[in-house]
Amino acid sequence: MSVLKEKTVILLAKIVFYVDAFLWIFTKRRKAKTMRDVLELFYYDFLRIDKKDLEVVRLTDNLLITRARNPCPILKTAMRLGIDTRVMCREVSEPVCKFVLLRLNPALVFYRNYSHIRPYTDSCEEIIIKAY
Repeated sequence: MSVLKEKTVILLAKIVFYVDAFLWIFTKRRKAKTMRDVLELFYYDFLRIDKKDLEVVRLTDNLLITRARNPCPILKTAMRLGIDTRVMCREVSEPVCKFVLLRLNPALVFYRNYSHIRPYTDSCEEIIIKAY
């Protein structure tokens, strides 16, 4: 795939994901007070990840670490088009995830562990910290 085509696909995917995020935020208008709220609102409601596909590695008052094994449209698109998932997720998913989480609670900080991401491992690990 040419660089121009790859950038176009990434841009279109990002636009679609942002539109989904805007609509979700507009219709839900919810706030996350606890990290359990973050788990419920962000992973189960916004990302629509089934509980059986999400391992909660750690959940405390200020930290949530998850490993997702869900059927992921970004992973599927990246693999189908031969785009590295680390690039696709960094460009498409990460900014939208940060956007949604900041609307849920401005104290939330999102990290994706790019050394633990599919298809290079069996799951995608994400870390959310409540900074204050």
